[in-house]
Amino acid sequence: MTQETEKTRDQSRPTVIINQAENSNGIGTAGFVLALIALFLGWVPFLGWIVWLLGLIFSAVGLSRQPKGLAIAGLVISLIGIVLLIVVFGAIFGAAALL
Repeated sequence: MTQETEKTRDQSRPTVIINQAENSNGIGTAGFVLALIALFLGWVPFLGWIVWLLGLIFSAVGLSRQPKGLAIAGLVISLIGIVLLIVVFGAIFGAAALL
């Protein structure tokens, strides 16, 4: 085979280019990770609260982007954690008021 025959043979084949759109939601993922970390650090007075609030904020911002799965999960975990913090501290301050 000559080089010309190889060139025409290569040119006759279709070239397939696959472009994959990047489907990542870094903010939503960060919110989810912070919410998971807050589950373990929630008992630490200020660090846990800050991490929970950051997880809530990042997850809420991540809801505006696609895919939304981890952002929703982070938002739910953060909201449950913040409600639990409010209930626990309400009970502590309520018991302290009775003393």
